[in-house]
Formats: sequence, C-alpha cells, structure tokens
Amino acid sequence: MSTTLSVITESPSTLDADAIVVGYHSGGDAPEPASGAHDVDAAFSGGLASTLSLLGAGGAPEEVHTIASLGAVSAPVVVAVGLGPAPSDGPVDPDVLSRSAGAALRALAARPEGAGRVALALPAENAEQAGAVALGAQLGLYTFDRYRTSDLARRKAEQPATLSLVSAAAGAESAAERAAVLSEAVNYSRDLVNTAPADLVPEDLASAAQAIAQESDLQIEVLDEQALTEGGYGGITGVGQGSANPPRLVRLAHSHPEATRTLAFVGKGITFDSGGLSLKPAGSMDWMKSDMAGAASVLAAMRAIATLGLKVNAVGYLAVAENMPSGTASRPSDVLNMYGGKTVEVLNTDAEGRLVMADALVRAQEDGPDLVVDIATLTGAQLVALGTRVFAVMGNDDEARDSIVAASGAEGEASWAMPLPGELRAGLDSSVADIANVSAERWGGMLTAGVFLKEFIDEGVSWAHLDIAGPSFNHGGPHGHTPKGGTGAGTRTLVRIAEEYARK
Repeated sequence: MSTTLSVITESPSTLDADAIVVGYHSGGDAPEPASGAHDVDAAFSGGLASTLSLLGAGGAPEEVHTIASLGAVSAPVVVAVGLGPAPSDGPVDPDVLSRSAGAALRALAARPEGAGRVALALPAENAEQAGAVALGAQLGLYTFDRYRTSDLARRKAEQPATLSLVSAAAGAESAAERAAVLSEAVNYSRDLVNTAPADLVPEDLASAAQAIAQESDLQIEVLDEQALTEGGYGGITGVGQGSANPPRLVRLAHSHPEATRTLAFVGKGITFDSGGLSLKPAGSMDWMKSDMAGAASVLAAMRAIATLGLKVNAVGYLAVAENMPSGTASRPSDVLNMYGGKTVEVLNTDAEGRLVMADALVRAQEDGPDLVVDIATLTGAQLVALGTRVFAVMGNDDEARDSIVAASGAEGEASWAMPLPGELRAGLDSSVADIANVSAERWGGMLTAGVFLKEFIDEGVSWAHLDIAGPSFNHGGPHGHTPKGGTGAGTRTLVRIAEEYARK
C-alpha cells in the first residue's frame, strides 16, 4: 500500500477527507477530547464525547471507536482513539500517541475500501508529537499481501492512503519527513521477515541488499561461498554447509565527508533455521523464517541512514546462511576455524546464530568503528527472561549499553540492560578447542550467548549486543502500530544511534 503524508493547519472538521482521527482521554463520567479534537467534538450535537460515552468508550490507550458523522463534519467517518488519562504536567507521551495512531489506522485499513484519505487530528503541539503521530499512523497501515490472491486483497493493496497531519507546531514538517523515512524502513524490514523462506534464501537476501545499495547510494560488497571459504569465515560456512543454498556475507557502507565517527552494525541473517542436525521440534520451527530479522533491521536501518544523509560513517554487515540438516551439515563435536583465528567446538548446531555473528563481528572491527552494535534473534532464553515485547541489551561498555537502552526508549522500542557475568565464561570451556558454542549449564542462556560473542571483541573496542528474539516476530494479535508477524524490531533504535553519533 502506497502512502503519502502532508502537514496542514486547517480545522479537521471542514476537511475533505474519508475519515478523521481524533484522540480522547479517560475522564470521570465520560471521555474527554484531547488536543486537536475540540473542533470535531463541538460539531456534534451534545458533543462527540457524549456519544462515545453511550458506546462504552472510556478513553483507554489504543481503544478505537468508529462513528458515522451524519454530516456533523465533512468527513463521513470519525475514528476516536483512546490516549489514557490526560497528563497533568505536560504534553501527551509521544509513544502513547504513536501506538494509538497505529491502532486507529489499523482499524481504517481493515475496511473493504481501505484507509483512503485520513485527517490526523491527534495531539501534535510540538515536533516530537507530530513525528510520533506520523510514524504510528504509517506503521499502523502496514499489511503484507504478497501471497494473498483474493480480489479484495489486491484492491486494498493497490488503494493508496493519503494522510493529512493537522499541526501548527514548529518543526512538524521535518519531523513528519523523518517519520516517513523510518516507517518505510521498518515496513521494509517487516516485508523481509514475512517473506516465505523459499523466496528468501541467502542469495535472495544478498540481492535485496544490492538493490537497496543501488537505490540508496550505499557501497556494497558481497562475499559468496567461495570467497567465504578462501577468507577463513568458518562460522558462516560451517552453518551454511548443510544447505543447498550457500551462505553470504554482505557489507554495506554509508560515508559522509564531514563525519567524525564510525559505527558498525552486524545483523544475524539465518534465512531459515531448522536447527541443523540438532533439529528443532516442529512447533518451534514454523516461525524460523524470522531468524534473519537482525539482518533485515540492519539493512533497513542502513537504507534510512543513507536517505536521511546522516553525518556519520556507518557500516552494516549481514551474516547470511540457511541452517539445514543434510549429509553435508556440521555435526555436534565438529570444530570450526573462525575468521580471525579462534576455534569453536560445535556442541549444538541449533546455536548457529552466534557462529555467523562471531565471524562478522571480527570482520566489522577491521573498519575501526567507534562502536559495534550487533542485533540478532539469538536465543529462546530472551523470551523467557524478557517476554515478547522487550529486547535485551548487553555489552562490554556500560555507558554505551545504557545509551542504547535510552535510544530505544526514545524511539518507543522497549529494551532492558542486562549484564554479562564473567563466571558464565567457564561453562563455554572446550576440551578440544578455544571455546564451545554452548554451555553445559542450562540457566542464563541469553547471557551466555552474549558472553560467547564478547570473546570475539578486541580489547578496547566498544560493543553492544541486542537480542531481539521475542520482539522481532509477533505471534499474537496486532496491537498499537505492531502487526501480526514481522515487526521490524530494532530498526528505529539503530537509526537513532546513528543520529546521536552524527551529532557528536
């Protein structure tokens, strides 16, 4: 679905639109109109709030009610979305606005005619709020219709959405433009994650990166299976050797002539993870097309960084392989010679992500970055520790780790700082190699995976690790601006990190 967005200052009640989105706060006896909703509320006899009260609306966050205007305003439909209690000491939280805008637009997009022309009259009193509304609305419109064949799905996919954001705030237009770039990046990442694994083997993901590089004027280098073997990338080739679809390592680079800082992003790109010979149970395999979500987020973030023209040098690595069982697959107890010289005993072939990431992390440090950030659907233990909506942030630099947690929070992506306990390293000792890829100790699996990756970071290099296993793929129903399936988790955080380094 194509989407256009403009910033306007006209009263929403007189706009020529198919629908108007307004916000309401939870109040006493009835919901209360939020900033931006008063003109529309007053246009209804007795106030729109009284109608909402009759419908049982309470103004809870993301609560959506669609009401026929019956001529009270120019648009035939008014969508009222809850924003929670009105804040007593400041503006509405941007994250609340973003998620509520997403919920409202999801409701409109679900109609047979699609969203159409929508006026967004949610609180947008400053640039941050305006950007949040614009971002949430565009993320909420996301649908993945590649494999749907019905006429209705085809018509809705072809129907453009036109968004008009009502705001007179200084900086609203530039905030909306940034939101458009971010939403396009996140939705692109979602598309990649949602694509069937047969249609996104390692070569396909590398080809997608080449297309983005050409479109966004990024430098690109792709190492195929021969180059990986000759270069000594034993982790990537070891994981990929069981598949008929050979692995790839993709390097993307954005350079700015005035940049003084360099960032390296490394994404896990397992296009399908069967577990290899350490085969996953069937119930854990049906969503393993999403095991390349880290690489998708890096690719999408690099696209956004280039589009925004950020004053930073950014390098993105996609460590891409398919983990399959076959007569050529790696076996438990095999020893891999990693890029950079370390040896790893493979005790579990389903702990493959850390192997491809280790190769790419060593390679990324050759770019001399000020910070290395890796992002990966690395462990099921992440879901046990933090659930499906909060990703973990670990690292060897507490200041960098905490700044990333702050950056993710500013972008409305929930994360939590986690430690890397030194005592976990002993569990990775191998009797035959430098290190084993898993520990005999059952507990702390997410942290142990981080400890493993840390072994491949040179002394003095600042590094952070994002485990997005749960937040990368939504098994449940949609919520806020998050759809079912691929979410694009981490993409916005990576862009925010690049923006902050561009200002240093």
